[in-house]
Amino acid sequence: MATRVEFHTGVADPLGFACRLLRKAYLQGARVLVTAPPSSLAQLDEQLWSFEAQSFVPHLRWRAGAAAAARTPIWLVDGAPPAGAPPVLVNVGAPIVDAPQDFERIIEIVAADDAERHAGRARWRGYEALGLPITHHGATPAR
Repeated sequence: MATRVEFHTGVADPLGFACRLLRKAYLQGARVLVTAPPSSLAQLDEQLWSFEAQSFVPHLRWRAGAAAAARTPIWLVDGAPPAGAPPVLVNVGAPIVDAPQDFERIIEIVAADDAERHAGRARWRGYEALGLPITHHGATPAR
């Protein structure tokens, strides 16, 4: 099965978007690995505990040898994906992982600012160079 890549671009609140996406994935029984810069992962970790009063998204900050990792559906990973990682990757601004073809699905969340747009375009070109099919979803402007 070929890896599917989806880009969500122009996202005003990437971490809030990620929280909603991860809640949906959890409720559907999916296992997800999330990559982002370390400061964004720390913020996401906090927001997954508190973004909605009536909901909980089980997750962990992955550490080598974490015993609970196999039982936890959402992994927040700074750096290279570990062996046995979940099959779905959500990326919130980190570089492309070394072996994207190891995932069934990759979801790229790209913020609306110029720097993130530029970095997102570079990741898009990287996936294209690997021959991976890409789907694009642009954010709907606020009215």
